[in-house]
Amino acid sequence: MEATKPLNLKELNELVVTLVAKLEEQRIQIAELTKRTEPKVTATKEMSDDDARRVLTGDLAAKKHKEAAEVLGLTYGQVYSCRLEFTFKNIHKEMKDAGVKNAWVK
Repeated sequence: MEATKPLNLKELNELVVTLVAKLEEQRIQIAELTKRTEPKVTATKEMSDDDARRVLTGDLAAKKHKEAAEVLGLTYGQVYSCRLEFTFKNIHKEMKDAGVKNAWVK
């Protein structure tokens, strides 16, 4: 087995600087990968009956699911589920009783 020559102070300093730079690169890569794998849940609240009315017949009725969700602080899925009558059945019943057709259901 070959003995290694001891490093002088300059060589040791260069090695430390190189290692610190590599560690910083890896820290940045880990942060980027972590950000990519985090779930993208954008809802800041639960959808209310008033929100449902707005996305079905109100000022957000003509907007796409994603746009309406962003305005209300909801997820795409919350708006989608409401518009396709999976949720807020009470609001859909109100609409039907009032003779208002759901434009989102074929």
